Amino acid sequence: MNVVPDTSVVIDGRVSAAIEDGRFEDATVCVPEAVVAELEAQANDGLDSGWDGLSELQRLAELADDGEIDLEYVGERPSAIERGHASEGEIDALIRDLAEEYGATFVTSDIVQAEVAKAKGLEVDYISPEVRRVGTLQIEEYFDEETMSVHLKTDAVPMAKRGALGEMHYEEIADEPLDEETMDEYAREVVDGAREASGGFIELSEPGMKIVQFRDYRIAIARPPFADGIEITAVKPIAQTDIDDYEHADELKGRLLERQRGVLISGSPGAGKSTFAQSVARYLSTHDYAVKTMEKPRDLQVGPEITQYTALGGQMEKTADALLMVRPDYTIYDEVRKTDDFEVFADMRLAGVGMIGVVHATRPIDALQRLVGRVELGMIPQVVDTVVYIEAGEVSTVYDVKTEVKVPAGLTEEDLARPVILVTDFQTGEPAYEIYTFNRQVVTVPLIDEEGGPGRESGVDRIAKQEIEREIRSVARGYVDVELKSQDRAVVYVDEDDISSVIGKGGGRITDIENRLGIDIDVRTHDENPHYGTNANASASASADMGGPGGQREGQLVTPEITSRHIVIPVDGSHGETVEVQAGGDYLFTATVSRGGEIQVSRGSAIADELERAIDRKDPITVVSS
Repeated sequence: MNVVPDTSVVIDGRVSAAIEDGRFEDATVCVPEAVVAELEAQANDGLDSGWDGLSELQRLAELADDGEIDLEYVGERPSAIERGHASEGEIDALIRDLAEEYGATFVTSDIVQAEVAKAKGLEVDYISPEVRRVGTLQIEEYFDEETMSVHLKTDAVPMAKRGALGEMHYEEIADEPLDEETMDEYAREVVDGAREASGGFIELSEPGMKIVQFRDYRIAIARPPFADGIEITAVKPIAQTDIDDYEHADELKGRLLERQRGVLISGSPGAGKSTFAQSVARYLSTHDYAVKTMEKPRDLQVGPEITQYTALGGQMEKTADALLMVRPDYTIYDEVRKTDDFEVFADMRLAGVGMIGVVHATRPIDALQRLVGRVELGMIPQVVDTVVYIEAGEVSTVYDVKTEVKVPAGLTEEDLARPVILVTDFQTGEPAYEIYTFNRQVVTVPLIDEEGGPGRESGVDRIAKQEIEREIRSVARGYVDVELKSQDRAVVYVDEDDISSVIGKGGGRITDIENRLGIDIDVRTHDENPHYGTNANASASASADMGGPGGQREGQLVTPEITSRHIVIPVDGSHGETVEVQAGGDYLFTATVSRGGEIQVSRGSAIADELERAIDRKDPITVVSS
């Protein structure tokens, strides 16, 4: 009797089992080289199915050595083109052809393969895939009622995070490290359990990394070469909370039920963001709202009435398109991290779906700031109108977000009125932050400091000083220093030679500047500046570079503008030339002036950081021909 098994039945280990049961006694088992090639490719990709199949081939070799069967490898190894079309049935066709050639019984656990082979007139032995009941996993023994996550790694002592929300401790939970054989056994059990258990599935399968959902556990398995050893991280929720367990629950419930909203639930890792999101999802679901989730991986613990969606085809954009057809009232998006996530969140919110996003943030305002640059500034309050900050498992802060056209706090001239995003403490009604565009950059200005008092200096004052400096530098050739005395009064220090230029005939020029900025400006020389010293040395260095006393090369004093993405340095009359950019007389970098007469430096680079520090120090920035 000749037997030709296909890949599916080899992976299942059912061939050796049938031999041991006497089903294929004294048979000649003809293993196609195509099966070997498939198993080898899967094992090289880190897939357990490949390793399972290779283990089965070793068992068949042992049975052949014991005289139980004859074992042959037949056929030719498939070409790269044939392997590339395996999903289209090319490899399956090669295996069926060999069964026909050898007059063999075709053995498979693939129902489609079995039906095709029968249609081709082959003798088929279909062995249904083995389904076994999965009880508990060995790694579950490391959990107790206070364990949130277990961390296992080859040659390391098992660790766990245990305790109450906000009071977690990372601690050893065993005396001896785990060896590679034990870790491999744990990993295989987890993957097999996810495939076979009700409520289990493999969320992500990539070479070297698998993410598995097994009942209440989310388990990540990393293997070399992706990791430097086998590592298993298992997470289980330890708390099921109700929204009524949180402070200000009544106000929050009323706010959520009033209409569909855009909400960001923020906090640091382990603070209890997802636990709170689950309580919100359950509450909304029991109050006549259709609730869905978007998760990758699916991690939230919600009831069966809430469908949990993952990335469709690996893309949340496709999931969003599908959800718009499902028409949920609210969608829980866990977690919103990358630019694509924020864009999907915004698109769904603007389509009228209530959106609740879970975001990592170390301060309440940070969650909102992550939208800046990803969503048009004026649209932010339409995308997010509520920010909930979770700390140590409790609702710490709730912000209300809306837009008003007003003069920003700390500025007085009506001409400076603009759209301002007001971030208000939901409980007290006190304004906490303002976000608006000033001098072509988006600024977030705190209205209270950490102690709860006025917080003007770090925000409004800095911006106001920059604007005054820009105006004065447009008419002064030397170094400019600004000291803000109050919200409506400033002192400007300039070189003595620039006094007349800044003041203008009859004081007309400085009056125009004062009217534009809505602030009284007192113009004085640097000698009258009590802090004059370090800046004077910098000014002298710049003067030397610009061809002043002792200078060899003539330079141009410039005023950089900081935008959301670039630092823009305007340069007059040097289009296409290579120039040096200096700060306080010290060389920073060399660049070529664009046709538009400017140099752009991308923010976030080392050069940009050094240039920004120089601007903050009030160092004069000069451009010198190379």
